[in-house]
Amino acid sequence: MGAVRTHLWFPERGHEAAQFYASVVPNSSITSVVAAPPGVPDVPEGEPFVVELDLDGHAVTILTAGPAFRLDEAFSLYLVVDTQDEVDHYWEALAAGGGEPGQCGWLKDRFGVSWQVVPRMLDELWDRPDAAGVQRAMQVMLGQKKLEIAPLEAAYAGA
Repeated sequence: MGAVRTHLWFPERGHEAAQFYASVVPNSSITSVVAAPPGVPDVPEGEPFVVELDLDGHAVTILTAGPAFRLDEAFSLYLVVDTQDEVDHYWEALAAGGGEPGQCGWLKDRFGVSWQVVPRMLDELWDRPDAAGVQRAMQVMLGQKKLEIAPLEAAYAGA
């Protein structure tokens, strides 16, 4: 079987987005930049056209190819972190420069890519045995933008 990778179409600024992601997510780097050959619609010759990005071990191809397609919330990158400090750090970094907060840990960065910044404990919380506690935590999460661990844990505990 071949390799599975994420492919994102940007109307513009794909190379800039790749540089941003590589600077925010540890263990990430741009591995290749292909300049646009002559005749590519909506892309000036010689401008970055295809960018290969290693996003903490996840292969991402970014194509900058004009406005024919748009990114939307139907696709998101799911960033799992361990602590509230990490949630805060990545949320702020990814939302910087014009990003938009969403509900339940989702945000859209300034390039239009949706992200979910999720504490690892949330994935574990859904598997806990107290169904009523899980439901209480779910209700709290539905009211949050950036996820906050302490209120989620308190809701689960019934506090």
